[in-house]
Amino acid sequence: MVLRTRISVCILSAGLFVCSAAQAAGQPSPSSYPNKPIRIVVTGVGSGGDFAARLIAQGISAGLGQQVIVENRISGIAPGEIVSKASPDGYTLCLSAAPLWIGPFLQKTSYDPVRDFAPVTLAISSPNVLVVPASSPVKSVAELIALMKAKPGVLNYATSGTGGSGHLASELFKSMLGADVVRINYKSGSLALNELIGGQVQFMFANAGAVAGHLRSGRVHALAVTSAKPSPLFPGLPTVAAGGVPGYELVSIQGIFAPAGTPAAVVRRLNQEIVSFLQKSETRERFSGAGVESLGSTPEELAATVKAEMARLGKVIREAGIRAD
Repeated sequence: MVLRTRISVCILSAGLFVCSAAQAAGQPSPSSYPNKPIRIVVTGVGSGGDFAARLIAQGISAGLGQQVIVENRISGIAPGEIVSKASPDGYTLCLSAAPLWIGPFLQKTSYDPVRDFAPVTLAISSPNVLVVPASSPVKSVAELIALMKAKPGVLNYATSGTGGSGHLASELFKSMLGADVVRINYKSGSLALNELIGGQVQFMFANAGAVAGHLRSGRVHALAVTSAKPSPLFPGLPTVAAGGVPGYELVSIQGIFAPAGTPAAVVRRLNQEIVSFLQKSETRERFSGAGVESLGSTPEELAATVKAEMARLGKVIREAGIRAD
């Protein structure tokens, strides 16, 4: 009886030691998580990611019982650099799009997009929209392709930033068609759209949220969406693939990540709260109004998406010789 008691005490002491050591190393006790505010690091004040992060932060704070703070950075790779070095305790997250996982193809980064993160969930997605000026005679993807082939090296297309979804959508389009068109890069998406409206460039793969108002006002004409299937965000608009480029697809995806080593129980808690919020009908409506589709997934689905995107877009980047400005 004495021996059993001593063994029980030893086991209990060992358990307490392991728990204390884990907490000392920054590993939260799943039963007490969260017990302080959580921050979500995101790129760009007023950007689509900023809007999404703030909406998600507001939506999950009550369920988690803690304030969720959005922290903005300028660089597209900054959220990844911050979160990859953060304590793996579930209190520092990032909402990131392709720059997180294609950044290493464009420039040297301090993190590995697979090794250094714990995926939490796919959050949102948005297609690009292939648009031309309202005054353009081009009214379909097929007509644009015909014009590109008839006038190689003459047509200009707009982008806003190297390695963004609009740039990669354009490069994929060029690559799959073997087209000779000229890239004009602008400092911002709004400037690029203004130049398109004015006829200085002939086409552009524009951000869905940014171009929606111009489509409603008739200042630009939409030819297609870049998603594999027609988008509910743009009813009646065909896909680029259906318009004459079979197999074409490029959608801007954003996911939520924690640092690698974050306890599985904490990742599960975050996943449950975020996915529950993302799949509410009112959440879907809010995002839809901004040209964004609300998602929600398992951590494994986000991890698989990142790996697939790295393989596909990495090929486009290498073949086009794209490097960060």
